[in-house]
This record gives sequence, structure tokens and C-alpha cells, in this order.
Amino acid sequence: MSPGKTPLDDAKRAKIRDELYRDIATRQDSYREKALRILPHICASCGREFEGKRLRELTVHHKDHNHNNNAPDGSNWELLCLYCHDHEHEKNLIAGHYEGARAKKETLAPSIFSQFAALDNLLPETGSADEDPAPPEGK
Repeated sequence: MSPGKTPLDDAKRAKIRDELYRDIATRQDSYREKALRILPHICASCGREFEGKRLRELTVHHKDHNHNNNAPDGSNWELLCLYCHDHEHEKNLIAGHYEGARAKKETLAPSIFSQFAALDNLLPETGSADEDPAPPEGK
């Protein structure tokens, strides 16, 4: 024990111990802990296995993107590594599956760009399309 610190009395020690047990029980009841108990410790996207200290890199992804939908059988969960989880959310954000992307999409004006608008100016003029082409010379 470092100098100048007084030892904890029994009441404070009991309070800290009770808080610790409460935190452990809360953590064990979380959907992440439940998912880790019932699902294999493998990323559902890339197939990498996780164990030991690397288990913290495995995240719980809600398939329907509703974090309140936590069925006890885990039917709405899949375990994804950090990279695949980020990719999954980014993919859906780009596709417009989230409210923020949907709202942005509605406020954008349609594009007036036409990629072939200046094509006529680049082609050489050969005359009218109704005219017959000139016969080859020398025949």
C-alpha cells in the first residue's frame, strides 16, 4: 500500500464488492454476453475465429438494425468482427437504408447532367443522313 493512504474500512469494502457483483450481473445479462454464450465465436462475414483477448474484437450485429429487438434465442443477432461490422453499416448507409440517408436522398434535386450532350460537337460532319454516301473513287 502506498504511503499516505488509509486502508478501507469494512463498510466501504462491502459497498465496492456489492457494486462489482452488480456490474458483473448486469454485464452477464447484456445481449452481447448472451450472444457470445449461444453463438460460435466466428465472424459471420469473413469467417475468422476469435478467442481469448481477441474476443473483444467480435461485435454483435442486429440483423434488422433495431437494437431493441433482442430475442432470447438470438435470431436477430450475428457476430461480426469490427471490420465487417463497420462495412455492414457503411454498406447500408450508402444504399440508403437509414433514416439519415433517406432524408438526404429526398432533398437532393435530380441530376441534369447528360453524358452525351456534347457528342454531336465532337463528331465530324459528313452531310445529311438521308443522302447516299459518295461512291469510292477509282472505280
